[in-house]
Amino acid sequence: MELNAYNESLFSFLASSPSPYHAVANMKRVLLDRGFTPLAETAPWRLESGQGYVVTRDGAALVAFILGKDETAGDGFRMAAAHTDSPALKLKPHPEYRSGGYRQLGVEVYGGALLAPWFDRSLSLAGRVTCRLADGGLGVYLIDFDRPLLVLPNLAIHLDREANKSATLNQQQHLPPILGMHEDGAEDDFVHLLLQQLAKEHPGIVFSEVLACDLFCYDHQPPLTSGARGELISAPRLDNLLSCHAGLMALESAERDKNTLLFCANHEEIGSTSTSGANGSLLEAILERLLPEVEERRIAFRRSFLVSADNAHATHPNHADKADPRHEIHLNRGPVIKYNASQRYATEAPSAAVIKAICREAGITPQEFVMRSDLPCGSTIGPMTAARLGTMTVDIGAATLAMHSIREVTGLRDPHLLFSTLCRFFASDVHKTLVFAGQ
Repeated sequence: MELNAYNESLFSFLASSPSPYHAVANMKRVLLDRGFTPLAETAPWRLESGQGYVVTRDGAALVAFILGKDETAGDGFRMAAAHTDSPALKLKPHPEYRSGGYRQLGVEVYGGALLAPWFDRSLSLAGRVTCRLADGGLGVYLIDFDRPLLVLPNLAIHLDREANKSATLNQQQHLPPILGMHEDGAEDDFVHLLLQQLAKEHPGIVFSEVLACDLFCYDHQPPLTSGARGELISAPRLDNLLSCHAGLMALESAERDKNTLLFCANHEEIGSTSTSGANGSLLEAILERLLPEVEERRIAFRRSFLVSADNAHATHPNHADKADPRHEIHLNRGPVIKYNASQRYATEAPSAAVIKAICREAGITPQEFVMRSDLPCGSTIGPMTAARLGTMTVDIGAATLAMHSIREVTGLRDPHLLFSTLCRFFASDVHKTLVFAGQ
């Protein structure tokens, strides 16, 4: 896929995936359109070589795989992994309250969000709602208001003259966004608003009661290009839907002769320990069903190779002192291999060599990132997935500025370069050529 068409696809995916649940639904839809067969964890499987399959769990995580015509499952898999969640403001169970004539919604901070950029933006609301239906059953439905619905106004500078020097933000007191004005006698409670939106998005279904919600505020401004030559991308949720999209596009365009797998997990931003997180059982459960014999499965894990794809810090031009001076990272220069001596990233010399060889096959020159030695390092799902499976793993990602902001910045070419790397990885046997001398 050429660059412009690829970025159009990415922008559409980002705009239509305001929550992890929407992202998973969109990825599954793409794969089904490409002939992948849906599988349920609650039913037996009948699998055939040369076919693609997709499994979702809790509507928030996905595993999709191809059983290659020229390989058996015991030969191992070329696996790419990413995460579906992003830092956000998540609604509390009973969110609505009134203050000074305003209707407001109580929120919790989800993940390590940069909070200041959430102010003075047109925010919308999306996620999933669990309802009791007219027939007495329970159903989980996606919902996206897809319009400016909320605003979180800053306090005027006249009322806080020190705001540009030492502003103090109290998450309980200062983060509830405004839903609107309260009018006496108006039927405008939040549950009524949810039921209206559910009826709009899911016509023909009779909802009798809202029981619970997983709803997130999000920036309603769509992805866009910027820069004098349009060489930059500004968008919400680049971390890490950019990587999910790259893995999805690489898998759906892969040939059916080799074993390939995409794992998109939820809850990475809050530690990954959940039924749909990378520190949960999903990936292992799928692989156990593909390889029920323990010895064969363990051999296959060691024959496999995992590319953990998560965005990488680009060197900030106004804060160059925050980067290691011998490992500057630039936008539009290629995917970034990420290293950390404490294994916050899973990369080691052998796995770095494999991904470098794959990049060379693709005609791509990767960059290499390491944190300053006096700054703490973030992490990814790479180390925990590698630890659970025992599979050789490398951490890579697209260079990004303003990571964990409500809008992040990457280069126009960076998503496509990551996609091209993963395409080459899914077609490559480089990892099988690696030999440990004396072993």
